[in-house]
Amino acid sequence: MLDSSQVLLAYCQQPRTVRSTGTGVGEYMKKLLTITMLLLALTSLPTTGVFAVSESGQAATLAFHQATDTTSDTRAERLRMFLESYDSPLATGAETFVQQADKYNLDWKLVAAIAGVESTFGKQIPTGSYNGWGWGVFTGTQSGVNFKDWAEGIAVVSEGLRKNYIDRGAQNIYDIGWIYAANGNSWATHVRYFVDKLETFAPTEVGELPVSI
Repeated sequence: MLDSSQVLLAYCQQPRTVRSTGTGVGEYMKKLLTITMLLLALTSLPTTGVFAVSESGQAATLAFHQATDTTSDTRAERLRMFLESYDSPLATGAETFVQQADKYNLDWKLVAAIAGVESTFGKQIPTGSYNGWGWGVFTGTQSGVNFKDWAEGIAVVSEGLRKNYIDRGAQNIYDIGWIYAANGNSWATHVRYFVDKLETFAPTEVGELPVSI
């Protein structure tokens, strides 16, 4: 697509004859006015919209879903029910997952999904570690960081994902995977699976979710 300067250059290079008659000058002025209006229209077009879709699609699972209306925010309740369906000890930390995701501008499903891959949602961890994310477990070692409780683990992992991965250039789950795990592509695929599953999760409890009218 031509930018405004190219449009003006193309117009100015067109051969034309300006006669000394009033009609000729009048036609020339009309054309000049037309091209001026065209340039103003071109320069007023938005320049970022074209890139918004591709960028948001690429990083969609890393930074979005902050609630603006807290009265109808059902994320924590949905997450609690989802984790309970896996008999996960992390279910009690559902509210903390959402709070930390909002604090660090993360997808609220991401940290829970990583726990699903690393420890079957906190059920397979070193005794007393509260580390359901394989956090600090380096190649060749059997254990990593010990947290005092699930809340601390969720907070530390959320902050770490933001500062050590996303702020350093990770744009999607696969970018994180190549640093986070030895088998990065497979790891990211499994994390993506749990993110998608949580996104489409439909609670089956009698009370289900609170509804705001």
